[in-house]
Amino acid sequence: MANVIPLNVSLDRAGSISTLDSLDFARYSDDGNRETDERVAVLEFELRKAKETIQALRANLTQAAENEVPLQERKNYKSSPEIQEPIRPLEKRALNFLVNEFLLKNSYKLTSITFSDENHDQDFELWDDVGLNIPKPPDLLQLYRDFGNHHVAARDVVDVSVGVDDDELEAATPILGGVPVFETTPPSIEQCLIVQKLEDQISVLNSEKWSLMEQIRRLESEIDFLKNENFAVSTVYGVAPHPSLKQVPLTVSEDNGRYLDMKSSENDNKHGNTEETSLSLSAEVDSRTSKDDTLNSVPCKETEKLSSCASSTKATVHFDKPNRKLSPAFHQALLSFCRMSADSRLGSEVSRIADSEKSVMLMLGRCLPHIVPNVLLAKREELIPLILCTACLHPEPKERDQLLHILFNLIKRPDDEQRQMILTGCVAFARHVGPTRVEAELLPQCWEQINHKYPERRLLVAESCGALAPYLPKEIRSSLVLSMLQQMLMEDKADLVREAVIKSLGIIMGYIDDPDKYQQGFELLLSALGDPSERVVSATHQVFLPAYAAWTTELGNLQFHLIPTLLNKIEKLLREGEHGLDEHKLHMYLSALQSLIPSLFALVLQNAPFTSKAKLQGEVPQIEVTRFPRPVSPLQDVAIIIGSREQLAVLLQLYDYQLEHEGTTGWETLLWVVNQLLPQLIEIVGKINVASTACVHEFSRFFWRLCRTFGKIFTNTKVKPQFQEILRLSEENIDSTAGNGVLTKATVPIYATGVLTCYIQEEDRKLLVGFLEDVMTMLSLSHAPLDSLKASFVELGANPAYHELLLTVLWYGVVHTSALVRCTAARMFELALRGMSEALVDKRVAPALVTLSSDPEFSVRIATIPAFGTIMETVTQRELLERVKMQLASFLEDPQYQDQHSLHTEIIKTFGRVGPNAEPRFRDEFVIPHLHKLALVNNQQSVDSKRLDIATHLFEAYSALSCCFISEDLMVNHFLPGLKCLRTDMEHLSPEHEQDRDFQEGNLKGAGPPHVPKDEPVGKKTGLAEQRSFDWNSGKKGEFMTFGKRGSKSGGLQGCHEVKAGRKLEGPKLN
Repeated sequence: MANVIPLNVSLDRAGSISTLDSLDFARYSDDGNRETDERVAVLEFELRKAKETIQALRANLTQAAENEVPLQERKNYKSSPEIQEPIRPLEKRALNFLVNEFLLKNSYKLTSITFSDENHDQDFELWDDVGLNIPKPPDLLQLYRDFGNHHVAARDVVDVSVGVDDDELEAATPILGGVPVFETTPPSIEQCLIVQKLEDQISVLNSEKWSLMEQIRRLESEIDFLKNENFAVSTVYGVAPHPSLKQVPLTVSEDNGRYLDMKSSENDNKHGNTEETSLSLSAEVDSRTSKDDTLNSVPCKETEKLSSCASSTKATVHFDKPNRKLSPAFHQALLSFCRMSADSRLGSEVSRIADSEKSVMLMLGRCLPHIVPNVLLAKREELIPLILCTACLHPEPKERDQLLHILFNLIKRPDDEQRQMILTGCVAFARHVGPTRVEAELLPQCWEQINHKYPERRLLVAESCGALAPYLPKEIRSSLVLSMLQQMLMEDKADLVREAVIKSLGIIMGYIDDPDKYQQGFELLLSALGDPSERVVSATHQVFLPAYAAWTTELGNLQFHLIPTLLNKIEKLLREGEHGLDEHKLHMYLSALQSLIPSLFALVLQNAPFTSKAKLQGEVPQIEVTRFPRPVSPLQDVAIIIGSREQLAVLLQLYDYQLEHEGTTGWETLLWVVNQLLPQLIEIVGKINVASTACVHEFSRFFWRLCRTFGKIFTNTKVKPQFQEILRLSEENIDSTAGNGVLTKATVPIYATGVLTCYIQEEDRKLLVGFLEDVMTMLSLSHAPLDSLKASFVELGANPAYHELLLTVLWYGVVHTSALVRCTAARMFELALRGMSEALVDKRVAPALVTLSSDPEFSVRIATIPAFGTIMETVTQRELLERVKMQLASFLEDPQYQDQHSLHTEIIKTFGRVGPNAEPRFRDEFVIPHLHKLALVNNQQSVDSKRLDIATHLFEAYSALSCCFISEDLMVNHFLPGLKCLRTDMEHLSPEHEQDRDFQEGNLKGAGPPHVPKDEPVGKKTGLAEQRSFDWNSGKKGEFMTFGKRGSKSGGLQGCHEVKAGRKLEGPKLN
C-alpha cells in the first residue's frame, strides 16, 4: 500500500496525435505557471482600467443629469422669476426618495407602498438610484426647519450684466415690489415673503451655476492672456498671484459680461468709479475627493464683483493680495506640484484657450490637421463644415491652403453623397470669400488632383469646376478651367469622370462670354459627341449641347455656322461613303442636329415680327400636352429656353396666326429654315442608301421631331409641299425605263414615316395611305425596285398602331386591276406580318393571301409563298397553320404547278428560311419530306440550268435544316436520301460543290467517313450536324452544334437558325 501513487493529478486532455500541428507545445511546457501569472496580471490591469472608466462615466452621467435644462430656458427663468422652472428628472427622483423616506418614518406604510407603485421606475431602497455621486441631503423635516432660519434683508441691487442705467435703477423696486405692503402687515410675514422670493432666485442661480462654468473659464483665459507666463498657473488654479502684481487689466466683452453673476452698488455706478473686486478661486487638488467636496470646491469663481460703466465694454479686475510673506521663488516651487502639461502641442493649446474669433480660427487651424487623421473615414464628412469655416476665416494663407488640401483629401474615395457635401461646402466658401480667393485657393486644389489615381477624386475635380464656375473670374472660366476640363475629356479613361466633365463644360458654356472661345467649344462638342461611352454622349445631348447652342444663338452663329457645319459634315460623309458609309458618325451628327431643333424654334419665335406684341395680358392660352416632343432634358424644353410656359403660349398663338394669315414676309429666321435648311435636308435624304435601315430610321426621327416642334401649320404649308414637288406622284409621270428615279430612294420612306406620321388625325392617315398606295402602284408599273416601299413598310410595321393602315394599303393592291401591283402587294405581306397580332393575321392577312393564291397570274400566286412561310414561322394558331399547310401542299401537289420552276425555287427558299424556326411537326411532316420529293424530281430535270438552280437552293435549305433535331426514321427515310439525290445533281452539274456536299454528309454520318459509296445502302450509317461524334451504341447523345461555312460559289453551308423547343433524338443502333 505504501507504493500506491495517489491519483489526484489532473491530466490535461491531449489533442489529436494524427498530426504534429495539433500538438500545443506551449501547453505542456515548463512555463505554464508563468503564463498563468501573466494572465492574472493582465486581468487585474484590465479590471483597474474598467473601474476607472466606470468612475468617469458615473461622473459624466451625474453632470449630464444636472444640466438637462437648456441654458436659454434657464436665462428665461432668471429674467422672469415669477415663472417657476420645470422640475428636472434628478430633482424629481431626489424629492421622491425624501418623500418616501418621510412616509416610512412617520408610519404611513400604505401610502408609501402606493407611492412606490406609482414610481415603479425608481428604487427607493438605494439612494444611488437617484443619481451617481450625488450626496444625500437631510430629511424633509430638517430641510423645513432650516428654511425658516434664512433671513435676507431687501436691498436695491442689480446685475451688472444687464446694463441697467441709473434712472432705471432708481425706478427699480425691492424684491417685494410686486407685493403690496400695508402698514398692518406684521413684519414677520413680510420677511417670510421676502425670504421665499430670495430663495426662489437662489435656486435658479444655483441651477445656472454649472452651465456658466465654461463662460467663467473663458474669462479666466483672458486673465491668463494678459499675465506673463510665470503667473499663468496662479490664475487657473486659484493661488494668490505675486504680491507685486497689483492690477491685471481684463477686457470683458459685452457678450461675456452678461453671463457673470456680479453686483455693484448704486453709488459706485453713479460716480463711475472702479471698485476692487474680490475673486475667490477654489482649486481641485485631489481628483479622488468625494462628490461633496467637488461640488463645494469647483474650479471656478464662487463670487465675483465687478464695477463697470454702462457705456464701457472694458474693465480692470483686481485680485486680492494674500496676506503672506512668501517669496516668488517659493510660489513657483509650490505651483510646480500642480499637474499641468504645457510642454506638449496639445497641452500648449489647452493652456491658451481662444479669447476671440481670430484666436478661435488660429486654434482650429492648428488643431484640425491633427484631428482629421484620427476620425473614422465613414464619419469624416462631419468635419467639412468645420474645415470650411476655418479655411474661410483663417488669416494665414498657408494655413488656409493646408485646410483646403485636407478638404479635398478628406475622404479617400468619396461617394456621391460625400462629393455633394464637399461641393456644397466649396460653393458656400466661394460665396463668402469672392472670386479672387477662389482662384488663388480652391482652383489649385482641383489642379493637383486632376490626374489622381482614384476616379472618385478626379470626379470631384470635374464636378468642382462646374460648381465653382459662377464664382470665378470670367478670364479664369474661359482659360484655366476650360483647359482643365478639355484635358480631362481627352485623357481620362473613366466614363463617369468624362460624363461629369461634359456637364461642367455645359455649365461653363452658360457663363463664358469670350467669342474667341467659340471654336474651341465647337471642337469640344464634336469630341464629346464622338465619345465611345453612351453616358458621355447622353450627357452631351442633355447639358453641353443645349448650353452651347444658347451661347451660339447669342453670338448669331446658330443658323450661320453650327447647323450648316453639321449639315456639311453629313454631306461629306455621304459623298465619301459610297462604298461604305460610316453610320456611327452619321448618327452622331444627325442626333446633334435633332437636339438643336428646340433652340432653332426658340430663335424663330424670338425673332418673329410679332415679338413686340407678345405680352402676358388676360387669360393665357393653354399649350397642348402633345404639342412638342418630349425633351430629353429640361435644357431642351422650348418653354425653359423662352423663359416661361405662359410666354411660350402667347408666342405660339401669334406664331400660328402669323403662318396661317400673314405668311413669312420679313421673318428672316423662318425664311432661312424654309428656303435653305429644308431644301438642303431633302437633298441629303435623296443621297442616302435606302437599304440602310439605321440611316432611314435616324432621318425619319429627325423630320418627325422637326415637324412636331414647328407645328402642324408649318408642316402642311412648308414641309409637305417641298417633298411633294420632288416626288411628283402621278400616274402620268410613270416611266418604265426610270428604274432609279426618286421613288426608289430614301426620300419615300423618310417622307412617309417622318413627315406624314407626325399627326394622327383621320385626314393625316388618309394622306399616308394614299401616298403608300401611289408609291406601290408607280413602282410596280414602272418595274422599279421595291426597296423604298419595303423600307417604308419595315419602319411603319415596327409600330403596331400602323398595322391596320398597312393592311388597308395592301388590300388596295390585292384588288388592283394590274397583276404587277397585285404581285407587289403579295410580296409586301411578308414584311407586314412581322410583329402583327394573330387576330389580324387570321382576319385580314390570310383571306387576302388566299385570294392572291388563286390569282389568274402565276407570278402573283408565287409571290404569296414567302408570306405563307412567314405565317408558318410566326403563328401558333393550329387552324390557321393547317390552312397554310393545305395551300402550300396544293402548290406542291397540283399537276398544274409541276413545271413551274420559279414556284419550286420560291418554295425551297422559303423552306430553308422558315424550316429551323417553324413548328417541329410542320417541319418533320411537311418540309423535309417535300424537300426529298423535290430533290428526286430534280434528278429527272432535263434542263441543266434549272437543275443546277434547284440543286443550289436545295443545298442551302439542307444546310439550314441540318442543325435541327431530326428523328431516326426521318433521317433514314427522307433527310439522307434527299442528300443523296442532291449529291447526284452536284456531281453531274457542279463538281466544285462536291467537297461541300461531302463535308455536310460526313457530319451527318457521325461514325462513317465523309464520302458514302454509291452502292452503299442509304441509312446504314446515320448521324447529326454536330461537331462531336454521336455514340449510337451507348445511346449517349452529343451536343448539337452547327457546322461551319465551307465557302463555295453558291454560298456554301449556312449557319443554323434559332431552333424552337427541342425534340428528343433517338439515333439508330449499328450492328
